[in-house]
Formats: sequence, C-alpha cells, structure tokens
Amino acid sequence: MKTLLASLAWLPFLLAGAGVHAQGDAGKGHSDKETQMDVQRHRAMAAAHEAAAQCLESGKGESVCQKELLAACKGLAIGPYCGMKHAH
Repeated sequence: MKTLLASLAWLPFLLAGAGVHAQGDAGKGHSDKETQMDVQRHRAMAAAHEAAAQCLESGKGESVCQKELLAACKGLAIGPYCGMKHAH
C-alpha cells in the first residue's frame, strides 16, 4: 500500500505532462522538458506495476490488485492496463 501511495504522489506531475505528450509533435524530437516528463511517466508506471506485483504477492487477489493498478494509472497511461498487458 505504501508503494501504491508513493506512485500516486507522482500523479500531479504526470498529469501536467500528459497533455503535452498527448498533443504530440509528429516527426519532431522532444524538448528536454518533454523528455523529462516522459521519464517521470515511465517511472510512475513502473512504480504502479511494482505495487501491483507486491499486491499480488501479498495474496490480495487479482481483482483487488487490478483495481489498485487502475487507480494508480488513471490519466497516466493509455488503455486499461497502465500501458502494459501480459499473457496469463
């Protein structure tokens, strides 16, 4: 739970950058600021996935952990799997 809260602490920074990234600049390189925002978003997604892994290890169950992952990634990643989906 502490890891989930830590990952949620990144959310305000990430939401600010999400608008910049979503607008895109097809064919152009990112500015240093945009690159740093991407780095922060990737780290926040990684933290959310680590929290999900720890949740599963704790025995809470897939549905509970999936709900926590979705909450941690709201507005951060594209799709219902926080930017990642894997096979079962």
